Amino acid sequence: MKKSLIPIFLITLSAGLVIGSCTPRSRYERKLKHELASGVRNDSLFMGMYFGMPEKQFYIHCWDLNHKGLIKQGPSNTTVEYMIKDELRYPASMNFYPSFADGKISEMPVKFQYTGWAPWNKSLSSDSLQLDVLKWFKKTYGDQFMKIDHPKRGSAFVQISGNRRITIFRENEMTVWAIFTDMSVKQVAKDSTKTILPPQNVPKELK
Repeated sequence: MKKSLIPIFLITLSAGLVIGSCTPRSRYERKLKHELASGVRNDSLFMGMYFGMPEKQFYIHCWDLNHKGLIKQGPSNTTVEYMIKDELRYPASMNFYPSFADGKISEMPVKFQYTGWAPWNKSLSSDSLQLDVLKWFKKTYGDQFMKIDHPKRGSAFVQISGNRRITIFRENEMTVWAIFTDMSVKQVAKDSTKTILPPQNVPKELK
């Protein structure tokens, strides 16, 4: 299984964010500083996976889940695929593959799509899927999600809890992403602020 490439727009997703009357950068940085200073660790991801999980253990765990019929290889063998039956309103696919830092899981991008999606079926569009994923995640990870507005990509939802950050947003009419990031990992924390903080100058592709 090869690691899939995350779309480039993940890097510049949140350019031009607006949250209420305070700047998104200052609000985000205050929240991140507070959560990291708390010393609280929330390493749990899903299906028994967690931040800091050794790469070898990840493969062993996935093999075990596959042997039980719970997961399978995703499209082009670049991801792990879990078919959602009960967690959302409609059947959906969930594809994921982690990033590793020093041989341990530090970030987990997850892609969601309703299996019955069609351009004319608005109930299965990413607008509905995003809210359904948000509702599921609130039950699983807690209710403290901030809504962030992007001028091109619409609304995103972000939760920072201890070292764990979760970002939920839409890629297109069909696809929703959820990115789990361990903000205590220095290199990941440094790089992944680009997915949530607006840069000083909006990139050309987002103008």
